[in-house]
Amino acid sequence: MQIVVCVKQVPDTAAEKRLGGDLRLDRESVENVLNPFDEYAVEEALRLRDKHGGEVIALSMGPTRAAEAIRKAVAMGVNRGVLVSDPALAGSDALATSLVLAQAMRKIPFDLVVCGMQSTDALTGQVPAALAEHLGLPYHGYANWLEVNADRVTSHRTTEQGYDVVVSAVPALVSVTKAINEPRYPSLRGIMQSKRAEVQVWSLADLGVDPAAIGAAGARTRVRSFSPLPARSAGQVVRDEGNAAAMIVEYLVGRKII
Repeated sequence: MQIVVCVKQVPDTAAEKRLGGDLRLDRESVENVLNPFDEYAVEEALRLRDKHGGEVIALSMGPTRAAEAIRKAVAMGVNRGVLVSDPALAGSDALATSLVLAQAMRKIPFDLVVCGMQSTDALTGQVPAALAEHLGLPYHGYANWLEVNADRVTSHRTTEQGYDVVVSAVPALVSVTKAINEPRYPSLRGIMQSKRAEVQVWSLADLGVDPAAIGAAGARTRVRSFSPLPARSAGQVVRDEGNAAAMIVEYLVGRKII
């Protein structure tokens, strides 16, 4: 089984994030890491490979330093990595990102694509579904359980009533939640192998992507303005004198929470 797992390098979740003068996220002044949600996608891809055989290819889009995210995936057990990197990609939105990744996947034979449910830098969760649309693949979104055999993919997606069972043919694209597994820690051997691993790099010219469709100029979405969160105000203390439940309900109704 050939599995492509999409990974992204993002600013460390614990780092203070700032927008630059162009209203884009400043990624230079903070430590960057493998997107935590993608670790679950990597783990699920590795488990499927261990069960069915084949290989797992990590695919990423970003500047040259994004190769470090691929190396983290290799340290976890991924077989090899491909990075799409080109100066013209800077400022690409979710739609452009999905377009470029889809074009890269057309150069990689695969049976299954696995993605994390979202990235921690933007939290839109749009790329997996858009990627499936570009590739014409069945989409299993927000899967917390997955089973794959020779010709069928079955997943569970949690709902308010329980879970939906989603079934499709192979190939397919799956985005997974944190509930699906517990990612492994890279072994010392894996870390050493990742330092020597060759990451294949493709440019837009290699993929035949029109530069006008990507980057800041081709973005369909953009940040117009932003403001910092207001300081947290003091909480309201409710002392139970027999009417605490009613007071809490009144508070929630007044703020249209219930």
